[in-house]
Amino acid sequence: MTMPTQNVISPPNTHFESLLLRHPKNPILTSKDWPYLINSVFNAGATLLPDGTTLLLCRCEDRRGLSHLCAARSRNGVDGWEIDSEPTLMPSPKDYPEEIWGIEDPRITFVPELQQYVVTYTSYSRGGPGVSLALTKDFRTFERYGVIMPPDDKDSALLPRRIGGYWALIHRPATNLGAHMWISYSPDLRHWGSHRLMLEARRGAWWDANKIGLSPPPIETSRGWLVLYHGVRHTPSGCLYRLGLALFDLENPAKCTLRGDSWIFGPEADYECHGDVDDVVFPCGYTMDADGDTLNIYYGAADCAIALARASVRSLLSWLDANGSCERRQRAQDL
Repeated sequence: MTMPTQNVISPPNTHFESLLLRHPKNPILTSKDWPYLINSVFNAGATLLPDGTTLLLCRCEDRRGLSHLCAARSRNGVDGWEIDSEPTLMPSPKDYPEEIWGIEDPRITFVPELQQYVVTYTSYSRGGPGVSLALTKDFRTFERYGVIMPPDDKDSALLPRRIGGYWALIHRPATNLGAHMWISYSPDLRHWGSHRLMLEARRGAWWDANKIGLSPPPIETSRGWLVLYHGVRHTPSGCLYRLGLALFDLENPAKCTLRGDSWIFGPEADYECHGDVDDVVFPCGYTMDADGDTLNIYYGAADCAIALARASVRSLLSWLDANGSCERRQRAQDL
C-alpha cells in the first residue's frame, strides 16, 4: 500500500544571535549593597564622569513603595561601587507637587553646549506619571525645572545637541489610542511643542504591540540615532518586557529609517525572570568604551536589581541591516 505524500513543515530556525552579552557578575547591584534600608534598586541612568568613573543614578524603592534616586560610582563600571550614604535626589512634593508619589527611571544626557548633565525622570503625581527635568554638574546639587510633560507620560531622554536650533526630547505619552514614542522640541528646555510621532507600537500579536517606550538615551552614530526601545507584551501571566532596535535620521529624528521586526534581548536569567515584577529587562542608561564601539548597557532586572550587558554598535547596526525594514506608519495622521 502506498502512503499518501505529506508536506513536511520545517521547524523555525531556533538559533538567535546574541547581540547583548550578560556580564558574568550579574546582578552587579542589589538592595543588599545599599548603605541604608531600601526594598529594591533598579532602572539606573548611566554616564561617564570626566575622570573615567562610571556613575549610575539608581532608582531606589523604599518599603512604602515610593522611589528616589541615589548615585553609585565605580572605577570599572562593574564592581567596587561607592554608593552615596543617603539619597542623592529625593522627591520634594512641597515645592514640586508632581513628585508626591516619588521619582523614577532617570536617563542622563551630557550636553556639551551647557557643560552639564541633563537628567530626565518620571515624577509620580496624583494625576499619574509625568516627565520632569533637572540639570547638574556634579550629581551633588541639582537645578530642577519641574514637570515638562504632564501625565500620562514617561520614558524620556534629551538628545545631546540641538536639532535645527531646538532641543529635542523623546518621550512616551499614553492615550486611549496606545502608548507610542514621540519627539518634541524646545528653545529653552522648559516650553515644548512641535510634537511628532516617532515610533508606533504595533498592533495584534507582535512582541511590541500596544505599548513601547525609549530605553536608554539614543546613541549617535554616523548612520543615525540608534535607539534601543522596550516593547511590552501582555500575556495571561502578566507583562513581558523585551528590547528592540530602530534607527532614526540624524537631522530629522522623527524619521525612522530602519526598525527590527524581532526583539533582540529578553528576560532569561533567573534574576530577570523572578523578582518584584517578573520577566522584565529595562535599560535606562549606557556608557561607551574608548573604542567608540563597545556599549555597557545597565538595566533593571525584574524590578529588583541592576545588571549589565555589553554590545557592539557595529553589530547592532549590522543586525538592523539584515533584519530591519523601513518603518511604515499607517494611521499616523489619526494619532
